[in-house]
Amino acid sequence: MGMAFATPALPLERRIWIIRGRRVMLDADLAEVYGVPTKRLNEQVRRNPGRFPTGFMFRLTRAEARVISRLRSQSATLRWGQNIKYLPLAFTEHGAVMLASVLNSSVAVGAIIEVVRAFVRLREMIAKRAGLGRRLTALERKVSGNSQDITRIFNVLQGLIEPSAPVPKRIGFSP
Repeated sequence: MGMAFATPALPLERRIWIIRGRRVMLDADLAEVYGVPTKRLNEQVRRNPGRFPTGFMFRLTRAEARVISRLRSQSATLRWGQNIKYLPLAFTEHGAVMLASVLNSSVAVGAIIEVVRAFVRLREMIAKRAGLGRRLTALERKVSGNSQDITRIFNVLQGLIEPSAPVPKRIGFSP
């Protein structure tokens, strides 16, 4: 029997943001997934600073927080983040794993598996898109070199399909 954990309202992949070129999850989203208040999650981060080097976590700037809040807002009346008292923390995949170990709750331990899977699924989707882009570029290069040849072939085929101007019939001998 698997462990139960808090089911987020959004799929986990939709809670992964690319900020400063890194795939991260915000503290509020991880707190919801791990079934703890955001305040407790941030408290554990402050108590264990050695476990969260810069590669695992960083604090958003005010401008980044505003952009995220606009993207997250689903209601015109909701003003989430307009008067942000504490700027959100962003956790990389490694930071999310470390966070689960620091929280030390059964919900967090069960949920981290799904969080890691979400990061992996996102990586796979990005890799598939990149592979498709490379193949499309290679095909474009291959076809662009042949475009003149293809044009010549179409011209010859067009000439075979459409008869040329009729040759006038001549009666008599030609000198």
